[in-house]
Amino acid sequence: MKPFGRLAAVSALALMLAACGALPHRGEPPLIAGTPRAGAANAVLFRAIALVGTPYRWGGNTPETGFDCSGLVGYVYRDAAGVTLPRTSSAMSELGRRKLAIDLLQPGDLVFFEGGRDIGHVGIYVGERRFVHAPNSGGTVRLDSLDGAWWKDHFVYGKRIL
Repeated sequence: MKPFGRLAAVSALALMLAACGALPHRGEPPLIAGTPRAGAANAVLFRAIALVGTPYRWGGNTPETGFDCSGLVGYVYRDAAGVTLPRTSSAMSELGRRKLAIDLLQPGDLVFFEGGRDIGHVGIYVGERRFVHAPNSGGTVRLDSLDGAWWKDHFVYGKRIL
C-alpha cells in the first residue's frame, strides 16, 4: 500500500474506533467530548494507531529505532499526552490506579498480559475490544483483538492512566 493510502486507511480506522470507543461502559462515566481526559485519550489513540506497522525491536522506544511493547506505550503517552510512564510493562502495571476488567475498559486505557509469574506485556486499548501493541521480534506494531485466543487467555487487567 502506498504511504498516502496507508495514512488514509489508518486515519479512517482511528476515526471509526474513536467514535465507537466513546460509548459508556457499565459503571464508568463515558468520555465526554471536550473534556481533558477525552482530548488526551483521543491524542493517544491517534498516535498509537499512526504507529501501526513500525518494526518491533527489543528495548526500542522511538519510531526510528522500533518499539518493544513498553517502549511503544511509553512513547505514545509521552508524545501524545505529556505523561511519562515507567519503562517496563511490569512497572507500568504497578501504577496506583484500580484494576479494570475487560468490560470496563475505555479508549486510552493500558491493557496488561501475563508473561510467566509477572506482567509481561502491555498495549493501549482503542475500543471495540481491540488494542495496539508491539508483540514480538520479527513483527510490527499492530492492532489485535482481546478476543484472540492467546490474548483472551493471558489478559490480566487494564489500568486507566489518563
